[in-house]
Amino acid sequence: MSTSAAKFNPMRIAIAADHAGVPLMDPIIAQVRSLGHEVLDLGTHDPTQPDDYPDYARAIGEALQAGRCDRGILICGSGVGAAIAANKMIGIRACMCHDTYSAHQGVEHDNMNVLCLGGRIIGIEMAHELVRAFLAARFTNEERHVRRLNKILALEKR
Repeated sequence: MSTSAAKFNPMRIAIAADHAGVPLMDPIIAQVRSLGHEVLDLGTHDPTQPDDYPDYARAIGEALQAGRCDRGILICGSGVGAAIAANKMIGIRACMCHDTYSAHQGVEHDNMNVLCLGGRIIGIEMAHELVRAFLAARFTNEERHVRRLNKILALEKR
């Protein structure tokens, strides 16, 4: 299923950033709302206060686990640390994406539920493209993708 063929279903999107992700935070929140989705803003908005990306990864992970949101967008300096931290949580499938193919394919094939972005790596226009691709994508439910996802879920249980 292509992202353009997917039927629009509004979602609840948790968004969080550490100090390095703050420059992308407000523009992404505005974009997500303009696309018709509800935003769960988990902070931060103050780049002068040092903080730690694992705390924001935990906040998004807990929101997903509790069913308070459908997907998450997590922003740190590179996107790498945020993805590593988020993936430590059960049920979280986070990936750093800096290209639109990965942003939609990660959802379509791997049921990715957290998009991680590098606030020091990409500009706002690329961030907007990635967010659009991520939010428009839907898991395909094709047999091979379900089989692979079940293997990932089995790894979590070990």
